[in-house]
Amino acid sequence: MTYNEKDLRIKAEAYIRSEQESAFRQEVELELANENWEGLYDRFYTSLSFGTAGLRGILGGGTNRMNTFIIRKVTQGLSDYLNEESSNPSVAIAYDSRHYSEQFAMEASLVLAANGISVFLYNTLHPVPMLSFAVRYLNTTAGIVITASHNPSQYNGYKVYWRSGGQVTPPHDFSIAERANSVRVEDIQSISEQSARSKGLLVPVPDKVDQAYYAMVLASLKRPSLVYGSPITVAYTPLHGTGNVPIRHLLKEVGIKCVVVPEQEQPDGSFPTVSLPNPESADAMKMVLDLAKKSKADIVLGTDPDADRLGIAIPVTPQKDAYQLLSGNQIAVLLCDYLVNASEGEKRPVCVKSLVTTDLVRQIVEDHGGRCKDVLTGFKYIAEEIAALEKSEEEYFLFGCEESYGYLTVPSVRDKDAVSSALVAVEMMSYYATRGLTLQQRLDAIYDEYGYSTEVVFARDYEGSAGKRKMEQIMASLRDLKAEDVLGSKTLLSTKDLLAGKDTGFPPSDVLIMHFTSGEKLVVRPSGTEPKIKYYLFVKAEKGGRQELEESLPDLVEMFKAAL
Repeated sequence: MTYNEKDLRIKAEAYIRSEQESAFRQEVELELANENWEGLYDRFYTSLSFGTAGLRGILGGGTNRMNTFIIRKVTQGLSDYLNEESSNPSVAIAYDSRHYSEQFAMEASLVLAANGISVFLYNTLHPVPMLSFAVRYLNTTAGIVITASHNPSQYNGYKVYWRSGGQVTPPHDFSIAERANSVRVEDIQSISEQSARSKGLLVPVPDKVDQAYYAMVLASLKRPSLVYGSPITVAYTPLHGTGNVPIRHLLKEVGIKCVVVPEQEQPDGSFPTVSLPNPESADAMKMVLDLAKKSKADIVLGTDPDADRLGIAIPVTPQKDAYQLLSGNQIAVLLCDYLVNASEGEKRPVCVKSLVTTDLVRQIVEDHGGRCKDVLTGFKYIAEEIAALEKSEEEYFLFGCEESYGYLTVPSVRDKDAVSSALVAVEMMSYYATRGLTLQQRLDAIYDEYGYSTEVVFARDYEGSAGKRKMEQIMASLRDLKAEDVLGSKTLLSTKDLLAGKDTGFPPSDVLIMHFTSGEKLVVRPSGTEPKIKYYLFVKAEKGGRQELEESLPDLVEMFKAAL
């Protein structure tokens, strides 16, 4: 590949002049000294842009990396937009345990303050749901969380929230991005810490916000008498992240014993005990499962670094010497089933789920007289539906879920919330225990009633600029398929292309929903936060056909993987 060396040098030198952090600056200086044009191209061929969860990328020097320059540039764009939208704007800011998270949070705070915007900055790391709550509680114009969620340790990110408490959606996200792209280097070079602090606009988030959040979660319990003082043991891992303090605090408040993996208890952006800090990963949950066996735990919980994703494992023997990790869809089904059965009132309950979450949730809700709404992937779309329901006299928000371990049971938060969902999971387990049932038995009963369904999620990674082009080619080739075409050994029945944006029921989005004549459903979407294409395969068995489906599933998955 031929590179425009002059253009790359201009971009690199401009970046070096504006980068505050020496480690990032030195990376680019070294690339220039070695005339590594391929490396410089990857760092500067594009700028990080907003996806389904904001801004996220690998830490390092360059416009295609997460660094102090990018934080300042995006925050200046956000500042410009806030000052246009509000006469007295304010922002709440939180950060997780990742490398540079605290520094990036401070950099964002200083840029906002230098632009005359009031800032509430947490003085300790806090999870995503507590920031979402704080935005609403403090009535700020916006919020920021410095986090890369469950990504590997070399990543960090920047999530922006609007006054509703949900992540920014159109037109706000486009407007912020537009203004960030027009920010000049000299606009952020001139910002100094001393001048920003001198305005007195930077203050800590008051302690009362945390207390209000905890009180709200405890008040949301459906059957609190079953939780307080329950003689159960919870095994938990925060995976070196932000969930440790709030989850243990709430469990202590209700008098439930909680044992925590000591090696994963303290915040650590290197995530030294796991390759991927994600409760979806069996490897990440191994240590807490080992602890559960030793302590004979009744339920196992795990949260990712920013505590918006919740993993659950349950014992499979009365002796509690073996545990089964539940899938994201299984957790969604159990929580939805429990909440809809425990809820009372004249209003109709509404569940909001991502389009890649199991349709069994829909069946359960509708069977109980409720309504289920599908939205695009990204919890900000669920948050939009919650806001719309606030005005309804006939319906209320009951539950939001994504198959990627994201759940919400409280409308006071507008993002997925592993903290409050963890307490609901403990309540749910306690309830079924009083009826002589395990969570596995309840899940099996649901399958007996509605039919067994399962799903498999797999992905392909495509790093760098070449990977981005490859992803575009793959999506284009899948769009060329028509009804009666064959993919692998399966005949295509229909394809819904959400990029078309007409009569799909969704805003335009790079998503394909493919149905096959043999009953399978395949959803294909490039990730908005990672360089990969994700594939969601859904299959369902008629009543009594579970064993046959489970036996044939591995071959079916391999067939689709090979074809894709």
